[in-house]
Amino acid sequence: MVRKIGPKRQNAAIFYKPEAYTTKTTRILGRRAAGEGFLKAYVESQKGQTLYCHCDNQSEFDNFRETVTPWLTQQSQLVFIPRSQPYRIQDVGTLYVPGPDLGNFAWQRRFYNQRGYSICGVTHTIASKEAINSIASLLLAPIQPWDALICTSNAAKTAVERILNNWGEYLAQRFNTTIEYHCQLPVIPLGVDTKVYQFNPEYRKRLRNTLNIAEEDVVILFFGRLIFYAKAHPVPMYLAVEKAANTVSFNNKIHLIQCGWFEEEREEIAFKESAQQFAPSVNHVFLDGRNPEIRQKIWSVADIFISLADNIQETFGLTPIEAMACGLPVVVSDWNGYKDTVRHEIDGFRISTIIPPEDYCLNFAHDYYIDSINYSMFIAYSCFATMVDVDECASALVKLIENPDLRRKMGENGRKRAEQVYDWQKVMSRYRDLWERLEEIRNVNGMSVPVRDNSRANPLCDDPFHLFSHYSSQHLHSETRLKLGVNAKENLEKVRKIWITNFGANTRFRDEIVDNILKQFSEKQTLKLEDFLGIYGEEIAPLLYRTIMYLLKFAILTVEGNSGGKQENPNPR
Repeated sequence: MVRKIGPKRQNAAIFYKPEAYTTKTTRILGRRAAGEGFLKAYVESQKGQTLYCHCDNQSEFDNFRETVTPWLTQQSQLVFIPRSQPYRIQDVGTLYVPGPDLGNFAWQRRFYNQRGYSICGVTHTIASKEAINSIASLLLAPIQPWDALICTSNAAKTAVERILNNWGEYLAQRFNTTIEYHCQLPVIPLGVDTKVYQFNPEYRKRLRNTLNIAEEDVVILFFGRLIFYAKAHPVPMYLAVEKAANTVSFNNKIHLIQCGWFEEEREEIAFKESAQQFAPSVNHVFLDGRNPEIRQKIWSVADIFISLADNIQETFGLTPIEAMACGLPVVVSDWNGYKDTVRHEIDGFRISTIIPPEDYCLNFAHDYYIDSINYSMFIAYSCFATMVDVDECASALVKLIENPDLRRKMGENGRKRAEQVYDWQKVMSRYRDLWERLEEIRNVNGMSVPVRDNSRANPLCDDPFHLFSHYSSQHLHSETRLKLGVNAKENLEKVRKIWITNFGANTRFRDEIVDNILKQFSEKQTLKLEDFLGIYGEEIAPLLYRTIMYLLKFAILTVEGNSGGKQENPNPR
């Protein structure tokens, strides 16, 4: 009979690492923007309920408090659940992890109660070795049917399933068995705060005046990290914009604004030089997207948004839905998550892409695996083997440049779609629905890989004196007789004063209890270890054994009858 779990006080405890939830940094990455958007939406949706933070230390919890406090719509209690106390998460119901690394948290949970709570992660990039290994670990870790890895797009889910199926096929062959994975793989997109991303006519007029852009001119906007090998190579965009500029009957100027940030100076030089080389008919503007005001309002300056992503590390792509929320028609590559978010010829245009046949670039993966090339080179090589149709893109741009009504119609469609599907509060409702379903599964489904009696929760995380039990001559046991060593009290005072002999005091009894242990020998010359278990209780046996071994180590106590001779190990496993 499966034990029923009572209703939880709220939906999730947040595993918190500051760098996973902030854009207040000089290096703004998509996963950080997504993490910040998720956390803000989650906090706003709590409406006075307790917020639980699961993190390593007090400093990280203080950072969590500082981050979420401005987003609270009602006063809420903030609760710190240390990493050392994961069993407390069962009072919440779900642990949310801002990445795909569910495996480590599943092993952590297995030390306590595998049915105690669900673990919910999310995909970002899944091209790196670290991400692939995290996903593959779901087959070996004690993942339960009530755990979920949220895939932010159907493209991401397909890739995750391929990783699991490929690895599962190998394991099945290796061990001559059938391999199944139990993790749920729901598709839930990232979101956008549509209250923030709105058209702002005053900002449009002000920044256009600053940049010397007339209201009648057409502005095409790219927003994102300005990096050729990890986001979108800019030259296909330059070629398409240049061809469109030379095709349209439009008499006013066309401007291409690239708003983001550069990884290094040589890349900035190359971007600007290639812009002039490949799109000389267009006015090029580069703006720093790390500026919060520009990051939120630059959309209002534009008439068209463009993002020709060609990189395998992309799985969703936030910027098109941010553009749609601001009422912009979007021109994007038919690639990864863009296939889900942008409806072709409704919200904008999806431009065809071409890649090589399968297995013709296996050497890229091999060289990356053996560290002959790094991750940046791996995705760069892949980028250079990916084509976005320049002519098709130019044709789409011509239609939008020459037809303001089409821009307006597509922009309105995109705005409605962003509000109805991608607003963070709508997305958060899907998260909560998922967490409720996971709780239902937790109440009903059988457990995957229950912990057997007398086995280890994690076979690779063993008590050192179980794994190496055969090293010693003897083992301490309940019948062991103990007596005071010579000058026991004086020696105890000495070892307490020197850090190399008092090291690890937090793993043993407090000093006053140690003093009380020694007092017991004033009544009897020798005592069995079981005598102390009777005094202090079996539940604290680990502390007692460690304390007694510490006292034995420094000859404050000795074992009666032990003259240093070797004995047969009673437990030679």
